[in-house]
Amino acid sequence: MSKRDYYEVLGVSRDADENEIKKAYRKLAMKHHPDRNSGNARSEESFKEAKEAYEVLADSNKRAAYDQYGHAGVDASSGGAGGAHGFGDAFSDIFGDIFGGRSGGGGRSNIHRGADLRYNLEITLEQAARGTETKIRIPAMEACETCHGDGAKPGTSPKTCSTCHGHGQVRMQQGFFSIQQTCPKCHGNGKIISSPCTSCNGAGRIKHHKTLSVKIPVGVDDGDRIRLSGEGEAGANGGPPGDLYVVIHLASHSVFQRDGNDLHCEIPISFSTAALGGEIEVPTLDGHAKIKVSSETQTGKIFRLRGKGIKGVRSHSNGDLLCHVAIETPVKLTARQKELLHELEELSQKDNSRHSPRHKSWMEKAREFFSE
Repeated sequence: MSKRDYYEVLGVSRDADENEIKKAYRKLAMKHHPDRNSGNARSEESFKEAKEAYEVLADSNKRAAYDQYGHAGVDASSGGAGGAHGFGDAFSDIFGDIFGGRSGGGGRSNIHRGADLRYNLEITLEQAARGTETKIRIPAMEACETCHGDGAKPGTSPKTCSTCHGHGQVRMQQGFFSIQQTCPKCHGNGKIISSPCTSCNGAGRIKHHKTLSVKIPVGVDDGDRIRLSGEGEAGANGGPPGDLYVVIHLASHSVFQRDGNDLHCEIPISFSTAALGGEIEVPTLDGHAKIKVSSETQTGKIFRLRGKGIKGVRSHSNGDLLCHVAIETPVKLTARQKELLHELEELSQKDNSRHSPRHKSWMEKAREFFSE
């Protein structure tokens, strides 16, 4: 079967310019692309026919040979898309249209957003409870002020790469299959800098330390992140900067332990206070408070002071302060103190079940365990 005229295949006149040829091919390729016509042999054949016609008419040398000698003047089967960079441009545009990518080629594919940065900030429990503002100093890559980020020496400008034509990537085609890879000449930048900026050596970015003010909100907790938009590293080739994430870490506190919005603390009390009762003073973040200890208080007893905790970032009210009682055994006793304690012990033993109910219960359980 003889081949159809390439101009007829694309539906253009013989004096059509490059844009008209490219536009006609895009339209046909969109219509007959295999991904849109799965299993349709006729559409697949039409796609291949349009592709072959475009490969020839998009290349000025091949087109001239075709106009003079017809199909005999070109070898479309081996000419491959590798010879016509215009085909690569059009194919890239079509692929983007089909799969929802950018139209107009990949000329901006070398523009990248800057990296996000992380900064670990340690603050005290008091700062977390009340909120604060602090300054941090961080290293970051910023756009070079000398060349304004383009990497070229002032008075010069980067040139579009002649190999990838600014795309940053080249496409190698073999038949119907193609492989896209980073341009070996510009290394994916899409541009060549013949006179690099002396300040950044052509990178367009320099390492810089900057001081930032960070506002710590009231109630921030360990592991919370504060986002500073646009304070990350500068983007490559004019891309937008990344963000800075300040990660909060609470320093260990000498008195309190935080649990969400609640605070916990251990309160040591004397043996006599636990037995007889009394009033003790405990610390809070707002000052001091008094707790009334009832008589016969045991170790582990918890006294709750409502509203003396922390108001979290997303809370409407303060948490509580939970005071855990720890009865302290007296040390360095005098002879008289020891004498009194021995006397107390002798008196207690006369009615042990009454004065030490937990001890009696424990002894009964121990006897049951050993008798089994």
